[in-house]
Amino acid sequence: MQRTLENFLRALRAVDVRVSPAEAIDAHRAAETVGYADRELFRDALCTTLAKTAEEVARFEVCFDTYFRRDEIHLPPPDESEAEAAPGDAADSELAQMLLSSDVAGLEQAMELAGERAGAADIRLSSQRNLVARRMLNEMGLAGLDRMIGEAQRREDAASAKLAARLAKGREALFEEAGRYVARQHDLYASETGRKLREELLAEEKLTAVDPNEMATMQALVRRMAKRLASQYSRQQHRAKRGQLDVRKTLRRAVPHGGVPFEISWKTKTIERPKIVALCDVSGSVAAAAQFLLLFLYSLNEVVERMDGFAFSDRLVPVGDILDEEEADVAIAAVLKRIGMRSTDYGVALQDFCDLHLGQLDKRTTVIILGDGRTNYVDPRLDLMRAINERSRAVIWLNPEPETFWTRGDSEMERYRRFCHVVKTCNTLKGLERIIDDVLRTYLPK
Repeated sequence: MQRTLENFLRALRAVDVRVSPAEAIDAHRAAETVGYADRELFRDALCTTLAKTAEEVARFEVCFDTYFRRDEIHLPPPDESEAEAAPGDAADSELAQMLLSSDVAGLEQAMELAGERAGAADIRLSSQRNLVARRMLNEMGLAGLDRMIGEAQRREDAASAKLAARLAKGREALFEEAGRYVARQHDLYASETGRKLREELLAEEKLTAVDPNEMATMQALVRRMAKRLASQYSRQQHRAKRGQLDVRKTLRRAVPHGGVPFEISWKTKTIERPKIVALCDVSGSVAAAAQFLLLFLYSLNEVVERMDGFAFSDRLVPVGDILDEEEADVAIAAVLKRIGMRSTDYGVALQDFCDLHLGQLDKRTTVIILGDGRTNYVDPRLDLMRAINERSRAVIWLNPEPETFWTRGDSEMERYRRFCHVVKTCNTLKGLERIIDDVLRTYLPK
């Protein structure tokens, strides 16, 4: 049962239920304490030990039911006349003996062992199902069973014909159960692999070409990206300076011990939380990418404590209240309804931003602009970009258009980039995560 429990923990990890080594040890101890006889008690003990959130509880229950479900192999009751008609070497085929005696429990146990030897838990693609099922049956002794069926069919007496028919029916039942067994292994270990593969492809898809039906998947993907970034860069950290002794603190702690320094203190450095200001273009020229840029902005707002969000087209408005109070779908729709899909006026938008927020920028502020830099031939207000640059720690501009487009038509990107520390093309979620990661690592306070 130890191997069974270890494989179950693998299945939990495959469906995003995090199981640490310490939790795995606790799970084994819980199983030893409650035993395996009472299914409900066993499940509750493991769930209490391993599932940390409501979402993980739901995934645990589905995984548990799938992993420990067993479909009974349906066989007719044993018939002594068939056993008598079996050839003399029938005893050499344990599989045939279990079929003739209708030993369902023995067959299920043999299938579990064959599944382990055939590597059923290592299945990754649905196209592997038939191959793995065949390997399992070969491990169980399918060749010997087929030989017995052939020998019985070649004999002309009625008893042999009946024996061949019974074994053939049992063989068919074995194939059906092996197929169900492998399907469960696929659901446990490979379905998550398929999901991750789809997400990897979506992350590389251009924001302007994503299927609307994949919006839910994109939301989950963006949230995970934003949380990864925020967990790395937005928390207040205390980092020890290894090798630098804090003499004063060490001496103070040594006073109660007669001056003996039992507790050594090292100097630490407090890393202040960064301030992030994000401006998102939601005008008609970036309509296809606007919802994904807003989605990233929404997700970043969920996990970064100090972020001020703005959206703009012909005007600029703060959207922090909407992002804080509404669900993602509602928030994005509200922002687009409020300011989106209009013609762009970067000059007015920058003026609005400076009126609202310029005084709050300082050398701990990183400004991130998400937009195409197309001004509709109006004044780009480079003076305001200069002012934002001078007051901020860094200005980063992420443009969904290829760089070859930045000198065409009404694009002012070549003029704006003089006042930016980083200017990058960013038209996929993977690119967005990679660039933001690089930017935060480089420009946020160390």
